[in-house]
Amino acid sequence: MAETPAQTTGQAGHDESGRGRPKTRIGIVTSNKMQKTVIVTVRRRAAHGKYGKIQTLRVKYKAHVEDHDYPKKPTISEGDKVLIAETRPTSKDKRWRVAKVIEKAAKA
Repeated sequence: MAETPAQTTGQAGHDESGRGRPKTRIGIVTSNKMQKTVIVTVRRRAAHGKYGKIQTLRVKYKAHVEDHDYPKKPTISEGDKVLIAETRPTSKDKRWRVAKVIEKAAKA
């Protein structure tokens, strides 16, 4: 019987490179003032560990956008809903990249 790559590495659910699927998050762009970088705020609702009260938790991620060159040609604007995916470290703070724009912000 031939062994699959997942059986040889001992980790189920991984592809042949052994990395698995990257984590993804959906959030709102809160800042696009940097070159090739946007700040994405991700909100999630979770119960408090001890008291059980539902609370809204907020985390900010710096995400890399290859074709975003502020102020010359900003491709992503503040208020856009984007999907970010985990990637290898791009800089000191950046470990995420913008995978796709889900919804553009309404023009005021």
